[in-house]
Amino acid sequence: MSEEIQNPEAQAADDWAEAMAEQETVEAEAEQTQETPAAEFENLEDTSGTLVEDEANLDIILDIPVTISMEIGRTQISIRNLLQLNQGSVVELDRLAGEPMDVRVNGTLVAHGEVVVVNEKFGIRLTDVISPAERIKKLK
Repeated sequence: MSEEIQNPEAQAADDWAEAMAEQETVEAEAEQTQETPAAEFENLEDTSGTLVEDEANLDIILDIPVTISMEIGRTQISIRNLLQLNQGSVVELDRLAGEPMDVRVNGTLVAHGEVVVVNEKFGIRLTDVISPAERIKKLK
């Protein structure tokens, strides 16, 4: 009867010891049967050396919206002068008349162009597209 009436602390210690012994047994069996599985990689190239899903991967990003902006020029002025601006004020920019505008996509310069008017709306005709290599050089 003394075995049936154990205090809770002794029962918890026995349960803990039993769990630890079970864990050691499982770990020992795993070490004995452990084989390193060969890594399996999906073949991304076909026989011609091009990516199989290249077009599908490109389709994923084609519908991502970006912000495109045209920049005529820039200037820096003090807050005092900014507050004095009103209708008819002229702000001098850092560009000369006739210089190409900057075309920026999400703030990154991607091209230069000139202003055109088509059907009474402004547009821009690209005159020079910045290559990806040149854009990377400007980041450094």
